[in-house]
Amino acid sequence: MFTGIIENLGVVKNLKRDNGNLHITVQSKLTPELKIDQSVAHNGVCLTVVDLHENSYTVTAIDETLKKTNLGQLHTGDAVNLERAMILGSRLDGHIVQGHVDQTATCRSIAEEDGSWIFTFEYDPNLQNVTIEKGSITINGVSLTVVNSKINQFSVAIIPYTYKHTTFKDFKVGTVVNLEFDVIGKYVKRLLEVRS
Repeated sequence: MFTGIIENLGVVKNLKRDNGNLHITVQSKLTPELKIDQSVAHNGVCLTVVDLHENSYTVTAIDETLKKTNLGQLHTGDAVNLERAMILGSRLDGHIVQGHVDQTATCRSIAEEDGSWIFTFEYDPNLQNVTIEKGSITINGVSLTVVNSKINQFSVAIIPYTYKHTTFKDFKVGTVVNLEFDVIGKYVKRLLEVRS
């Protein structure tokens, strides 16, 4: 379980394909605090630490994860948003994030607005995920509030701190991102489907 509050930016140091798996080695100042079998969210994707090095660690993304997320598009040198699992009993500063990406979206526009930025994303509505105005959304692991919600599109407002300390500063029109929709909304949607 995560909160969507990014702790650190990691840098991809090595990518190794092994059949349908991708072993991702990340350099991060969080490394000394990690241990084997620990969960860490990478751009919002919960992955397990499988190897530790002096200042880097390795996680493995399976084929299913690569199909549903943007991790298969990573290159050596890319930055990734990192968050360790939340500690039970601490503040929930973002929202409840599982680290289970629902689908990807594409950045359609970026508008600077007097010290902040409005990012608009478009996603495939055929997967029947929904956003609501002022609801929660996780983009590449970052907990955000939805503005301008539409059937297949929504926007988020990014403050300077978030822009500087996450991969949002690297986004361009066309950038593919990971989306995790609000877990409460997903349960409500499923309950309505069952009753229909």
